[in-house]
Order: sequence, then C-alpha cells, then structure tokens
Amino acid sequence: MKKIIFPLIAGIMAITLTACGSNDKGAQSNNSKEQTKTAQTEEQDQEKQMKEMQKKLDKQKIDEKKTVAIINDEKVLGSDYNMVLSSLQMQMQQMGQDPTSEEAAKQVKEQTIDSLVGQTLILQEADKKGYQASDDEVEKQLAKMKESYKDSTKFEDAMKLAGLDMTTLKAKTAENIQYMKYMEKEIPVEEVTDEEIQAYYNQSAQQAGAGVQKLPKLEDVKPQIKQQLEQQQQQKQLTKRVEELKKNAKVDIKI
Repeated sequence: MKKIIFPLIAGIMAITLTACGSNDKGAQSNNSKEQTKTAQTEEQDQEKQMKEMQKKLDKQKIDEKKTVAIINDEKVLGSDYNMVLSSLQMQMQQMGQDPTSEEAAKQVKEQTIDSLVGQTLILQEADKKGYQASDDEVEKQLAKMKESYKDSTKFEDAMKLAGLDMTTLKAKTAENIQYMKYMEKEIPVEEVTDEEIQAYYNQSAQQAGAGVQKLPKLEDVKPQIKQQLEQQQQQKQLTKRVEELKKNAKVDIKI
C-alpha cells in the first residue's frame, strides 16, 4: 500500500479549524432558512447521524499522553497522533469512504504512524540545518487562520471544537513554518513543462470517457494541473528523503 506523508500537524490543525468553522456557519445558515417541521426533522436526523459517526471516529483515537513512538530519542505523543488521524478520517469522508470500517481503520492507523515518523524526521533534519520560525512569522500565520472567522470568539470556539489551545497552536504553527522553509530550500520543485500538463489533461479526458460532462478547456485548468503535478513531484521527493533519513534513524513504534 502506498504510504502518505502529510504536510505537517499545523496544516492539519488549520484544516480542522476551518472545518469546525464551516460546520458552525452552515448550521447557523440552515437554522435561519429551514423553517418547516419537515426540514427541522431532517436536520435533527442528520445531526444524530453525524454524532454517531463522530463517536465511531473518536474510538480510533488514543490517550493524548501515551507515547506513540520514539524517534531518535524524541517522543511522539498521542495528541499528535490524534490530530493526524482526524485529518485522515476527514479526507476519507470527503472521498465518500467510511474510515470506521475494519479495513479502513487499519489503513488509517498505518498511514497516521507513517506520517508522524516522516514529519518528525524532517523536523529533526530542519533543526540540524538551522531552519526556524520567528515570532513575527508565527503571528502572521495565525492572523491568516483567523481571517475565516467573524470575530475572535468564533475562532476560540472553533479551537475548542478541535481540542486545541493557543499554546499548542502557536507551537505547531512554528513547526509548520520551519517545515515549509526546509521544503522550499531542500526539496525544490522542478519546472513542470507544457508537455507534462498536456499529457495529464489528455489522460483525464480519457478517464472521463464519452457521454459524460464535458471537461473544461485546458487553458482554464492549466494552473490547477500545474500545481497538482508540482505537488506530486514534491511528494515523491519528500518520500524519498524520508526513506533516506530512516536508514540512520532509530524508530521505535509503541502502538
């Protein structure tokens, strides 16, 4: 099975915060628009299903203080594991998959551990090479996160829903900046050619097949295709770098 290395916990937390904020806004919008008894019943049923699913998802989490792994004498805790886990669960749901099935649960656990190991090794390497985040950079990044919310109260509510506090968020945001600096300098992306973009577009057209909705014009989606190819290229290089770091690393998985 292909393993995935995620961008970093701070990025995952940002996704979680956004999702919490979006859910909150959506609920307010529905409450204001849906006035009929039938609509209210449907909303209650949906909310019940969401709560039941969340209970199943939460069962996959582990104690926040539990040591998940020891990587080069650095402990990785359950709190970090749970954040990566939640992101994976969310991604699977967005793709229409059930992360609580037996097979999916095993896959999620394996990918979560793999991601944590990769992130930790990259951060350790970034420390060695002197990549750091300044207080000013952290504050600017936090300000961007807060832009999605009407006021600080909404942002704080979203943090609570995500199980976060400001100290943790700042620390992980600093790690995210450190990580991105490392990626930019140590794992640069080569220029994607027009030929590669055209080939990707042609392949997508073939997969779509005949008789379905017509694909947008190439010029309309070229920037998105380029970004996708760059991400794939960087992901491949990142995975290779992590495998190289693992060769000289002491990795002890505890779960």
